[in-house]
Amino acid sequence: MEARRSERVAEALREELGEIINYELNDPRITNVSVTEVLFPPGARQVHIRLTIQGSPAEQAECLQVIQKASSFIKAQIAERIDMFRMPELKFFADLDPETRRKQNDLLRRIRRGRPRPDAPAETSAPPPPSEKKEGL
Repeated sequence: MEARRSERVAEALREELGEIINYELNDPRITNVSVTEVLFPPGARQVHIRLTIQGSPAEQAECLQVIQKASSFIKAQIAERIDMFRMPELKFFADLDPETRRKQNDLLRRIRRGRPRPDAPAETSAPPPPSEKKEGL
């Protein structure tokens, strides 16, 4: 898929998934869920969907499991709403909690800058390379 088209399809999928999961799945184990990201890997045979799920870790795991079991229903609903040549398989993953996401963003920003951590000790100067001795012939 070309980049612009995959972005449009991913956005449409994100909106439809949010509506289907929150309003059309009638399971009390499904808490407040928001679709944070829809990724199309190369080939687009699978779609990776990241979800932010409210509640305790046990409730989050149970909610994710319920959503994964309902993936065939969700896929059928999406196929009715979005015109696609081939409907890819839906893979659901739990998103990172906000604190971990913040730490991840900070680490990635530091990596891009190429700077060490602010609380890391400063490196000492490296010892000079060993001198080369030339032997006469």
